[in-house]
Amino acid sequence: MTTAFLVSTLVVAIAEIGDKTQLLSLLLAARFRKPVPIIAGIAVATLANHAAAAWLGEWVRGLLAPNVLRWAIGLSMIAIGAWALRPDRLEDRYGQRGRWGVFAVTCVLFFLVEIGDKTQIATVVLAAQYHVLVTVVLGTTAGMLIANAPVVVFSNRFADRIPLKWIRLAAAAMFAVLGALALAGVGVT
Repeated sequence: MTTAFLVSTLVVAIAEIGDKTQLLSLLLAARFRKPVPIIAGIAVATLANHAAAAWLGEWVRGLLAPNVLRWAIGLSMIAIGAWALRPDRLEDRYGQRGRWGVFAVTCVLFFLVEIGDKTQIATVVLAAQYHVLVTVVLGTTAGMLIANAPVVVFSNRFADRIPLKWIRLAAAAMFAVLGALALAGVGVT
């Protein structure tokens, strides 16, 4: 269980850097300047979104034979690694406030923007791989908060100093290694 939590945390924390949800964190922080409800909204939205993703991963695990699951996990991790090489962009429409408070706006936007995102897909794959849903969801949520809370708290102060290209390369390499290990049968329980 500890391995599942640590791998899930590390995978999402690194993959999230420069991701569209991290850009959304920056946008929300710059617009509302209320870090506590933004961070709380990120946590709640991520828990809900990644719980659904982990459940899907568990369901897929039950459908596939162990050898097929190993290949699916390995190839999925490698595909996510390739996806991590592409920089994310965030459209301006995600910063609209409406009539809701900062917490609700953050929850809704984060949940929606995370749908189909590489960290959500990684959660599906990690849940299928480790077979411990709660641990994976807590790990991926911790990773999301590790990557996004500092962005919210420090917003524009350090944004231009982060070498996003190198971080994307590191995330891609990490997913590729995890994929290769899964293909070799390492870590698929």
